Amino acid sequence: MRVTRESLIRIAKETAQERAFNDRDIIAAYLTGSLVSPETDPMLGGTADIDIIFVHAEEPKHRREFVKLTPDFHVDISHRAKAEFKRPRELRLDPWLGWEMYDPMLLYEREKFFEFIQAGLRAGFEFNAPAPALQRSRLLLSQARSIWRELLEITDTVTPQDLLQYMNSLFYAVNAVAELSGPPLQERRLMLEFPARAETAERPGLNASLFGLLGATHLDPAFIHDWIPEWRLAFEAAMENSRVDSRIHPARLNYYEKAVRSILAGDNPRAALWPLLQTWTLAVEVLPDDASSAWRSACEQLRLTASGFEEHVSGLDQYLDEVEILLDELATQHGLETSTSI
Repeated sequence: MRVTRESLIRIAKETAQERAFNDRDIIAAYLTGSLVSPETDPMLGGTADIDIIFVHAEEPKHRREFVKLTPDFHVDISHRAKAEFKRPRELRLDPWLGWEMYDPMLLYEREKFFEFIQAGLRAGFEFNAPAPALQRSRLLLSQARSIWRELLEITDTVTPQDLLQYMNSLFYAVNAVAELSGPPLQERRLMLEFPARAETAERPGLNASLFGLLGATHLDPAFIHDWIPEWRLAFEAAMENSRVDSRIHPARLNYYEKAVRSILAGDNPRAALWPLLQTWTLAVEVLPDDASSAWRSACEQLRLTASGFEEHVSGLDQYLDEVEILLDELATQHGLETSTSI
């Protein structure tokens, strides 16, 4: 099966039309992600997903689902309620939904939903003007700081949930910088695309610090390669568990594994650590302790267990401070309020 950007977009349109025909509650559908960005190759390791958002007149019954097309391609469907868009002008300050609605591809609408939302989102002043951009970044940084405070309570044992919290804080902090020059970065490409965003922000050191905070500065990429079989075993075991995060899904096994292998073969192999470690941790979170020994061994290699975690949390604190300084400098440059004056 020959798969191209065009063929995936065609599948998106067909999926939207079919779903809307069979569900009168769907009032609109749009495509987001790498498929709508001509600058980004949607394929990573020969795999890709199709990110479709369905907007419902009422609260949807479920929020996310995955539909397998082939072992390497799937549809990632998110469901939103129309009420989430009732204040279009406020969306420009939403770091997630704002970008999602800024320039997607309309697939279907039953009523004049899309034009109304985008007009409100873009009205008055530019979406990427300094004031709204900084406010979106500050919101992300605030979320990162809030999670960091919770990490201070960790003492003797670092659980999978603790590591996920640590990575979530780092994820928000990285995106507080990334959103200054574009949409938020997602899990597979986060460490691949962040160097360019850090350069644009004139803070290349933030990228080096990101690797350090994951214990990857001097990590031999061969270790990441050697972890893949154990990662896969955990992923396959966890995807049968009803309590696991929705991302640990049979349709996404190749989506992650082939991406990791592709990154390992590229110019920045350590960037494969983020998607592997995050999904591995999501998987072992719902598995018995005896199924997490390989994961714990990998964490020890990265000094993300109790003996080194306090140092990492301290480093995260400094990282958040550096991001805050960056945002304050930009605010001063544009005559806006800094964090100390808000």
